[in-house]
Amino acid sequence: MRNVAFTRWDPLRDLLALHEQIGHLVGTDAPGWTPPVDLYETADDYVLTAELPGLARDQIEIHAEDSRIVIRGARLAGPDRDIPCEQYHRVERGHGQFSRAFSLPEPIDVGGVTADLKDGVLTVTIPKSTDRGTRRVDVT
Repeated sequence: MRNVAFTRWDPLRDLLALHEQIGHLVGTDAPGWTPPVDLYETADDYVLTAELPGLARDQIEIHAEDSRIVIRGARLAGPDRDIPCEQYHRVERGHGQFSRAFSLPEPIDVGGVTADLKDGVLTVTIPKSTDRGTRRVDVT
């Protein structure tokens, strides 16, 4: 008769192993958090709003090209910031790097894209166009 070893099933261990495997598939440059975004269309523009509380204008990058818009940035928190504490008891706010890319159904006027950051909400106005090009957008 063969000996069979039994081990207690630990769902948390399996979940952590799966999380690690997904991390290897995605790579080390995976975003640290995902800010919530609304994207809507008017007759002349697409308007993208993103919740980015705690970020300064120079911590946000916006790239516009053809019919695509990309926002990137980083928010430092926890051990990355210079906060004198011995131990965190709860960390719920997203931090680290983020990147969001959106494909739009029509070409955009990259020269007319504007961005404004007010009260932690980024608003990017993206005019529709038939011209094509690439440009980096400054946040005001």
